[in-house]
Amino acid sequence: MGGNHAHGIHAHGGAVRASRSVRIAVLAVIVPVAVMTLAAVLWMWPDKPEAPAGTGSALTKVTGTIVGIDLKPCPEQVQAAPPGEPASDAPRTDPRRCGTARVELTSGADKGRIVRTELPSGPGTSVFTPGQKVVLLHTPDAAEDTEESGAPEMSAYQLSDHDRSTPLWLVGAAFALAVVAFGRLRGLTALLGLAVTFVLLLQFLIPAILAGRPPLLAAVVCAAAIMLTVLYLTHGFTMATSIAVIGTIASLTLTGVLATVSISLTHLSGITDEASLNLDLSHSVNSQGLLLASIIIGALGVLDDVTVTQAATVTELARANPAYRFAQLYRAAARIGRAHIASVINTVVLAYAGASLPLLLLLSIGRQPLGDVLTGPALATEIVRSVAGTLGLIAAVPITTALAALLRSRGPAADEAGEDAPAAGAGDDHRHAPPVSTPGPAGGRYRTSRSPAAELPPPSWPDRSADPFR
Repeated sequence: MGGNHAHGIHAHGGAVRASRSVRIAVLAVIVPVAVMTLAAVLWMWPDKPEAPAGTGSALTKVTGTIVGIDLKPCPEQVQAAPPGEPASDAPRTDPRRCGTARVELTSGADKGRIVRTELPSGPGTSVFTPGQKVVLLHTPDAAEDTEESGAPEMSAYQLSDHDRSTPLWLVGAAFALAVVAFGRLRGLTALLGLAVTFVLLLQFLIPAILAGRPPLLAAVVCAAAIMLTVLYLTHGFTMATSIAVIGTIASLTLTGVLATVSISLTHLSGITDEASLNLDLSHSVNSQGLLLASIIIGALGVLDDVTVTQAATVTELARANPAYRFAQLYRAAARIGRAHIASVINTVVLAYAGASLPLLLLLSIGRQPLGDVLTGPALATEIVRSVAGTLGLIAAVPITTALAALLRSRGPAADEAGEDAPAAGAGDDHRHAPPVSTPGPAGGRYRTSRSPAAELPPPSWPDRSADPFR
């Protein structure tokens, strides 16, 4: 029994020594990154912008409910025939709805008052019906005297859009209930992580860029803050989470380098539409840096999914097969990672294609050659965005899998002791699973099989009450 007990300590001691060195290395990476991220967030946090002077005459938003609509004929419009088609004398159906709407105000200084406003009739305008909640734009300095202006409310209030606050609250509540019902405590922490992400994006990243901070630097700091906060908040302060964080850092760094090189090689300016042009001209925002920032933030959402999955996969494989070494853990987890990547790559491309669908339709209508379409600045930007994000995604699998397998694999001393365990005798009372044996020659003797399959014991599930990540 004394020899058996000594063997058990020796085996576990070897495994602990190997794991401790990896944990020290993990902390040596995580702690400096966390400290630098916190310092960068505090240094780059933008000051609260001052309210512009003269806000008394600015447009304000008020809500209301449509109580009635009075339709009238729309002004005639001359519609030219499309190029290459003969003109037609047949009357065209006018999709516009012209007239006025009577709206009862539900907020603002004139709450409870019924005002009359013109129905919007431009291209792509919404259709309004009685009973709908709407948003109106109010100009405080507009004339309010009916007798003097004839139609005062039309100049003071303008129908803007539907009021979507209530439907959005209902959709958000359904989403939160579904996440908590399925994920329970983990789902609740995921919602808290999502809230942190929104706060960092809306209160730090966007104001910092508008305040003149370099977009690329602001995006890197914001991504690091999101990654550290959300991953640890959602998955706990465990070694597996730390491995996922390091894998995400390495993959995100590679994504940024690839995006920088790709943008430089393709000579992309980052200006692809009126919004990016306005930011470049009016707010002096570096459009190339903004493009790099968008690639990094977009890649982060998919990268942490892959890294967390791979770290959890290696952990479960190590639980089920305690005798697995580094190579066996890596190969098994890499096979799962390849299947994951095969589906995620298609998801990334379809996500970018869906966001650019109006642009793709517009380019298709122009009937330009495919080569000209692909090399144009708008589509080339999306191609670079997709390729850089996908390459970083592919790199995340081997990086995270190797780190997690290094943490979870058994040390050499533990492996050697495990192979010698049957020699201790039948009275061995340690909890190591015995090696698989096959019947030997006649006489009842048995020999230990040395085939690759027999070297691994059957799955053994340890006590789940202990934290497997520590």
